[in-house]
Amino acid sequence: MRTLIIHAGATGYASDAVFQFQRYLLEAGDECLLRQLGETWDERAALAGAEDFDLVVLSGGDYEITRLLAAVSGRDITVCVFPSGPVNLFFSGLGNAAEPFALAYACRRGRTVSADLGEIAWANERGGVERRNFSLMAGTGFDAELMRAGASNRHAMGQMAYFMAALANPQPPVVRFSIELDGEHIERDGIACLVANTAMIQGDIEIVPDCRLDDGLLDVIVLETPDAVGLLKPVLFGFLDPSGKNLGRPQIESFKGRHALVRASMPVPMQVDGEPIEGEVAGFEALIHPGAVRLVVDTLSPYFDGTEDEGAEERARLKRFPDA
Repeated sequence: MRTLIIHAGATGYASDAVFQFQRYLLEAGDECLLRQLGETWDERAALAGAEDFDLVVLSGGDYEITRLLAAVSGRDITVCVFPSGPVNLFFSGLGNAAEPFALAYACRRGRTVSADLGEIAWANERGGVERRNFSLMAGTGFDAELMRAGASNRHAMGQMAYFMAALANPQPPVVRFSIELDGEHIERDGIACLVANTAMIQGDIEIVPDCRLDDGLLDVIVLETPDAVGLLKPVLFGFLDPSGKNLGRPQIESFKGRHALVRASMPVPMQVDGEPIEGEVAGFEALIHPGAVRLVVDTLSPYFDGTEDEGAEERARLKRFPDA
């Protein structure tokens, strides 16, 4: 097996675990190329020639993983996501065991899922249009304000930085969100409007139930509360019912669709996968790319369907002998 490991080694608390994973993964006769990312890097260069490998391992936090997944979208590449960042929500949502040996074993077995990626576009304050992919969530309002306020302390304090930011601003503005979702018009008031590919947060809590990486749909989520204190109830329900299927999520409403156009009644901050963008926006457009990436899963993952990937061995053979 030929493996490419792309490692953002400076991001995580235990980022050297990927080298333990590498030792578990490799067997006699295997080849492995490690590309270490520096402080500045280009995803196209990092993934150059990736189709020549049987497996590509993306090692980093959510920011690095999203950039790299966007660069492999639509390509014939089998990807293993390895959690090496201070925040690894995408990996948590995928549901694989985090132990290096378990991930290495899953890579050898060849079980995969075709996962979706989101895309979001907005008009910036200079009049131009910006676009980014997202693997988790993106959106506007109080959620983005928290990301902006907690960004400076995130690497030192992790998610606690965002809770402290919430306490510092208990009365965020209530915004009127006008939503066009697959041709349906929806009007809602709230402190945030998000679009999600997967809605998993810390503690394996799902903001809304049945938000999956492989359903080919976006989840449009509105936080319908007049203040930050109102979020305590759905958070408590989340601890008691992580999946949200039994108790639901009070003061949170969600809708499913493939294409969303969201307008806000006032300029609001915005974030993409936890990264705040510069300035404020009047709204955004979002869509989903179904089955954009092929990801390794293990038997613990909710995306494992109980069968082996029968095409894994054949894909590897064709990459070695393309004219056979």
